[in-house]
Amino acid sequence: MILDLVCKNRSYRRFHQDRPINETSLKDLVNLARLSASAANMQPLKYYISCSPESNSHIFSTLKWAAYLKDWEGPQEGERPSAYIIILNDTSISTTPYIKVDAGIACQSILLGAVEMGLGGCILASINKEELRKTIKIPDQYEIMLVIALGKPVERVVIETAGEDIKYWRDDKDIHHVPKRPLDQIIVN
Repeated sequence: MILDLVCKNRSYRRFHQDRPINETSLKDLVNLARLSASAANMQPLKYYISCSPESNSHIFSTLKWAAYLKDWEGPQEGERPSAYIIILNDTSISTTPYIKVDAGIACQSILLGAVEMGLGGCILASINKEELRKTIKIPDQYEIMLVIALGKPVERVVIETAGEDIKYWRDDKDIHHVPKRPLDQIIVN
């Protein structure tokens, strides 16, 4: 059921780095994004896929992880993603603000597909885009929008009801807690 997939689709930030994801699986995930809705059916999104340790290392070095976890600089070697999908906007097709909506829809489709494959992921927007562009040679016509880190999750992520504070956190057992506002607080009528 879709509820199960949505609940399992958390922002995982630590993975079994030694469990590879092959190019075919990444293409299957991108295909889900391809088949998803696109504003005016323009379909300007393009994707850079990476599953090689060398390319992954270059991408990893351009990312910032988990702003709320102040004492954590990101996954250590051995717990880093085993694949990435970089979401790009082909500016020769579209530069409308709706592209951000398209990117969000594409990311959700990719991540739900990843969960169905037994994987997890994290959408990252804190990217050194110029360094990433230079490192993996992304042509100028492509605007770097987001990066999805993918892998077999190491960590356990739990949803709990939010009180006053909505910041995610880790407990002393390294369980990642994600507070969500109750349904009655987000429906306004």
